[in-house]
Order: sequence, then structure tokens, then C-alpha cells
Amino acid sequence: MGDLIMTGPALRALKETFSAKITVLTSSMAAGIAAFMPEIDEVIVCDLPWVKNQSTPDPSRFYHTIEKLKAARFDAAVIFTVYSQSPLPTVMLAYLACIPNRLAYCRENPYQLLTDWVPDKEPYSEIKHQVQRDLDLVATVGAVTGNDALRLKIDKAVHKLVAHKLQQTGIDTDRPWLIFHPGVSELKRQYPESRWTTAGKKVIGELGYQLVITGSAAEKQLTEDLQTAIGGDSYATGGLFPLEEFIALIQLAAAVVAVNTGTIHIAAAVQTPCLVLYALTNPQHTPWKTPHMLLPFSIPETLQSKNEIIRFVHQALYRDPVSLPDDERVLSAIKKIIGSRPLKKIINGFT
Repeated sequence: MGDLIMTGPALRALKETFSAKITVLTSSMAAGIAAFMPEIDEVIVCDLPWVKNQSTPDPSRFYHTIEKLKAARFDAAVIFTVYSQSPLPTVMLAYLACIPNRLAYCRENPYQLLTDWVPDKEPYSEIKHQVQRDLDLVATVGAVTGNDALRLKIDKAVHKLVAHKLQQTGIDTDRPWLIFHPGVSELKRQYPESRWTTAGKKVIGELGYQLVITGSAAEKQLTEDLQTAIGGDSYATGGLFPLEEFIALIQLAAAVVAVNTGTIHIAAAVQTPCLVLYALTNPQHTPWKTPHMLLPFSIPETLQSKNEIIRFVHQALYRDPVSLPDDERVLSAIKKIIGSRPLKKIINGFT
């Protein structure tokens, strides 16, 4: 989901430059956010074995997707990747679907598979933010935009629904509140529950803020456990907010505290300040053009990737161990980021 959000400005550049209709081919894990990205006209969902997803691989999906792409008669395909991924499996889909123009970064020589090959210099010569990487890719074929911000579009009426749900949960919407989002998509990004607890108690006790602890339905127990440990003025909302409401919730919050996951890219898209407890994995994926702070920490060696490109970056940038940030550092960072947003806007956010 976060990767797709960060591709938004590049999709906008394609749409504005070529007056293009944009169809996104993505996995079921990312498809939900596409409905709120104004650059996207249509979505094709396919869970492929070379893309992270939760489904069981099925070779028939590969052939079905080729036929669907071929029937749509697309003019061009742009394959967006992070620097540790090969575009070639997805390029092969486009090639077999007879899409005449095919653009991607690629480290090895793709020969006829790509009509527009951009040699991938990352991460050996340079490392760019993911948004800039994607913008630079489409710029090689002349696609540019004057607006490189992340954007998500939701129905404003959803804000009232979110306010009502918060009030039913017990939150006083006339007092400031911020979000703790402890869930992770990968274990290596996890910040310990005990540290979330001590940081949460300090936020409530020293700042006087209420805490909304968010998460998916699968993380409901996690949010409830943290609420029990933190105590009064904290509220567990795991599974309470579907995606559009979750976007609205983040938009109205004073700030978001989360690990480096899709939630911080939603915050960046709605311009909510965020503190990222940043497991040192991919340096491309920090919040884009929104007030933020990073508190980095090393990931355990047993959880480090086997991907040799990622291991190269780890050796180049993250060789020295970085300890988990303690509650005092978290509290200090929160004070700084909430200072970037007027309190009146927070309190009156529902009016």
C-alpha cells in the first residue's frame, strides 16, 4: 500500500503529460488504497508469486492476467520497482500481452523485453527517495508534473462518521489526541510492546493528549493489550475503521506515531505530522514532504534480508548498531512534531 501511494506523483506525471488513462496492476494487499488515489482510473488485481502477498501461488493467474492485459490493448506499460527488485517478471507479462512500449529500471540488459530501458544505478552509485526514483523514471519518456505531493482523496462526510465513532469509543473530541499505530507488516520492523506502553503513558501523563491506538482487524488484540497496559485516556480501535475512515482519522489527528509502514505514507498524503520508529531497512521510504521525525533502530541479524542488494545497503549505511529509542526520545520527538500543527485545528477538526 505504501509503495503504491508513493507512486502517485509519477502516475500524475504520466496522466498530465499524455492525457492518459491509468490502469494499475497490483496485488490484493495494495489494491484497496487505489480507490482513493485520483490519478488511478482502473485497477487490475493479480497476486503473482514474485510479489509479496498472502495468497497461494496459482500458475493459471499468470496466463489469465496476460490475456486480460492483451484484451485491453494498452499503449504502454511502466514497471515501478524499489532498487532491490527485478522488473523482468512483470516486464514479461507486458511483453506477452503485446504492449508495445515498456519502461522500467533494470540492472541487467533486458534486450527486447524493454523498449525503454533505464539502467538502474541504485543503490550502488546513489540512493533516491522512492517518490523521486519513480518521477525520474517517467521523466525519461518526457512525463513531468508540477505537483509532486502525495495525494489521497476521500469523501469529507467520512470525517463526521469518524468523529461519531471516536465519541462512542469514549474519546473527548474537544481535547487533542494523537495516533499510536504499533502494527507491522514484517516482524523485523517491530517496536516492542513494552516501549509503546511506556511511551504512551508519558504522552498521556506529561502532554495531556489522548491516545488512539489503531490497527487492522487482525491487530485488534494488539491494540487492546496496549490499551490495557497504558491505561486511562488510551483507546483501542483495532478493526474499527475501514480504509477510507482510517485515512480520515489520520487526517484529523494531531500526529501519528508508527513504524515504517503504509500508515506513514497515508499521513504524508494528508499532511499529518508523523514520528516514525524507523527500522533500518530501506532508506527510500521515509515520509515524503510532510513534517516528520525519524527515530531509527537496527534490526536483528536473524531477521535481515537474504537479498544481496539489501545486504549491500545494510553494510554501506547501517553497519553500526543503533539502539531502540527509549520513551524519553519518543516523547521529545512527539513534542517537536505536534508543535508543527496548530492546536486549534486539532481541537476543531470535527467542526
